[in-house]
Amino acid sequence: MKNKDRINWGIIGLGNIANQFATDLLLIEEANLIAVASRDFDKANDFAKQYKCPNVYDSYEALFADDQVDIVYIATLHDSHAELSIKALENGKHVLCEKPLSLSYKDAVRMTEASKKYNRFFMEAFWTRFIPSVKEVLEKVNQGIIGDVNYVKADFAFYANETAGGRLFDKKLGGGALYDIGVYPLFLSYIMLGIPKEIIAKSVCNENGIDLQTSMILNYEKAQAILNASIVSESDMKAVIGGTQGHIQLSAPWFMADGYSIVKDNQDETFNLPNLGKGYAHEAIECHQCIRNNQIESELWSHQNSLDLSKITEEIKIQINLFF
Repeated sequence: MKNKDRINWGIIGLGNIANQFATDLLLIEEANLIAVASRDFDKANDFAKQYKCPNVYDSYEALFADDQVDIVYIATLHDSHAELSIKALENGKHVLCEKPLSLSYKDAVRMTEASKKYNRFFMEAFWTRFIPSVKEVLEKVNQGIIGDVNYVKADFAFYANETAGGRLFDKKLGGGALYDIGVYPLFLSYIMLGIPKEIIAKSVCNENGIDLQTSMILNYEKAQAILNASIVSESDMKAVIGGTQGHIQLSAPWFMADGYSIVKDNQDETFNLPNLGKGYAHEAIECHQCIRNNQIESELWSHQNSLDLSKITEEIKIQINLFF
């Protein structure tokens, strides 16, 4: 890192989520977006102009070779995350890789091992972990505000038009509800309750073997999580964390909640915690802090956290006969 006052970002994979991330990056004074890359040079050039980015590349390898880039945000399609993350780490870059980390636990292990081998910061871009509402709710749960947590309910659902095609329905690209959005409710259950003792999962699939809708029950010693992901229906997208002395509800859509309420002793108390931008800025700020502290992983969303979530997701993948 050449300049300790500013951290230089490169972005590869210039789709919708990269646009949202770049927009939030502009809100962080210490962040510089200095390079973008796409195999479609015109697309990369348009993206660079929109965000006043000085360097444009028509290959990911060229961006990895740019000595000015401190950290690479990888927002490519799911099936490419593992190889591109490892390649960036090999080139001495820190890496923030979009979720899901990979389409297999084996690849997730390879990615975290590469971070250790090359001594570079590496984190899965689970932005929800860093938004103020989720951070504060987890702190209050750990303080015992609602007693012992024994119930989590979370949905992530929207209607996508299958006839329009695209990555969501492309098996080769890691399409389907589980890996695209199912990891979100699984994440919430994991941070609240840990690793389950038993998982029961059922899916509705299309003729190509893509899971259109997946429902999951995670059993713990004294708790359950009831979770659902769907790309063919809508839901209220509220999340509930239930305890022996009350419950907490994250406002919808819960994965980017700007507040929450605690219902306890027949009283409902609401807390408003706006996100910086859409919410992606918070994970970028965490990356900055970790890099400055010479950490190769975040304490809030560690390598082990990502590996645990990957393992849980893979078990569900096997149960619903989803193979890429």
